[in-house]
Parts: sequence; structure tokens; C-alpha cells
Amino acid sequence: MTLQQLRYVIEVANRSSINEAAKRLFISQPSLSNAIKELEDEIQITIFERTNKGILLSKAGAEFLGYARQVVEQADLLESRYKNAKPAPQHFSVSTQHYAFAVNAFVKLVNEHGHDEYELALRETKTHEIIEDVRTQRSEIGILYVNEFNKNVINRLLKNANLMFTSLFTAKAHVFISVYNPLAKQKVITLDQLQDYPYLHFEQGEYNSFHFAEEILSTLSHKKSIRVNDRATLFNLLIGLNGYTISTGVLSADLNGNEIIPVPLESEETIHVGWICHRNAALSKLAMEYVEALRAAVEA
Repeated sequence: MTLQQLRYVIEVANRSSINEAAKRLFISQPSLSNAIKELEDEIQITIFERTNKGILLSKAGAEFLGYARQVVEQADLLESRYKNAKPAPQHFSVSTQHYAFAVNAFVKLVNEHGHDEYELALRETKTHEIIEDVRTQRSEIGILYVNEFNKNVINRLLKNANLMFTSLFTAKAHVFISVYNPLAKQKVITLDQLQDYPYLHFEQGEYNSFHFAEEILSTLSHKKSIRVNDRATLFNLLIGLNGYTISTGVLSADLNGNEIIPVPLESEETIHVGWICHRNAALSKLAMEYVEALRAAVEA
């Protein structure tokens, strides 16, 4: 086993494609495939599963990748310390539901730990895709919530994918509305008071199950309902249409301005927001720093 082979595995995992990885590594695709096959034969595990849709990390491969990243990171540190070598570009990816605190933590991570070169990814995406991204190591960290309604479905998917959920915080239900909404001065809002306002919620694509909704109380019917794909559009509609959405109540004025506010919703629902990762894979240094930034962001 060589450092070069470990770098090959990391690059293929980052690209989800042997062809793309070979281009980035400036070697031929057959040479890269052979190097990975030789490594798999040596350590007697299948790192990548070959499918009609491309290559995917196996469960054993995901665990191996975590250790490979640690070894390569340490080797890069040694080289930069004792050979005055240029630090290698940093890699880190996170997939998340549409939470402002996740963006705040990402900004803090880049500002405090980003080198001159890095290749990072922040994906605000659908619930099922978050789990898939982490399962396939497209992202090291995923951020989502569980509650009494969806926990059986989500926990089963996490178990099948060999992923673990770590809690960040627990919150009561809130509605996000604009400061111009007639309900903005309410101390608590009831569902009956909201029935004449447009309900805004995030599209979940082909996995449009109530259990994958980003908003709690997803089985309730609404007179007016609008699906959106991104947080900026949702916030614009909150202001322009006096709409509302249901969330945790954790909001960032730095990123979202002062025109959107959280107001407690009269509900007994509890939301458990947390992060997911591979159960047996060691986190990279940037992933660990991001988790700390997440904790700081939700405590602010």
C-alpha cells in the first residue's frame, strides 16, 4: 500500500468517476483502474462497487476512505513542515437541509481553516439526497432533523447506510414570517391563524414523502401551498406574499437580514436537529472543525 494509491482512492471518491479522477491526476484511466484494483486485492476489500450508473463506495470502502484521508493529511503536513512543500488543496463537503446556521458554520470554517487552496462543497439539498450523499461519501457530513413522526423511517435509512446521527440541538416548532406580516407581533401563532396565508415548503423530488419533508406537521392540509427549491426564493416569498414556513426558530440576521423573524408556533412538536456521518469512518480535520463550527453557530 502506497501514499500514491491512497491519493488515487481519495480523488476517485471526490469525483465519483474514474475518468474524471484520471484527468485530475494526469494519468490514464486504465492505469488508475489497475492501481485501485491492485490495492483492493492487497487489502482484500472492495473499495468501489462498479454499477451501470458509475462507481459507488462500498461500506468497507467508506471506512477505508476515512483512514486514507487521515494518513494523506498527515503526510501532507510532514511534507509542508520539513520539505517546504506547498500545502495540498483541502477537500471537504457537507450536504444539508436549508439551515442558515449550516451556512454560518461553513463561512467560519473557511475563514479560520481555509488554506490558500481548497476545494469545498456546501450542498443545500433534499432529505433523501443528504443521506445518499453521506452514504456514498460525496459528503463527509450531512445535516437534517428527526422527530417522532419521521424518526422510524430516517433511522432505518441511516442504519441500512451504516450512518450515525449525532444531535446538535432540540427545538420547539416556530414559523418564519416577514416583519410585515399581520401576525408578526404575535407572541405565539396558532395553526388556525395561518390558514389564510400561503404555506411555503421545500420540494423533495421523487422522494416526496411526508417523512422526508423538511417541515414538521407535514401531513396537514393547506388552502394555499407553494413548493420551492432554495432558501433565498422561500424567504423572498415570505416577504412578497406574506407566506410562512415551519422550522426550528434558529435564524441568522447576518445572512438573511432583519426582514424575516421566527415566532413560536402553538404545538407540542419537538425537532431534533443533528449531523450524520459514516459510523466507522474517521472524520477529516476539516470535518471535525466544521462540527465545532456548527455547535458554535447554534449556540450563538
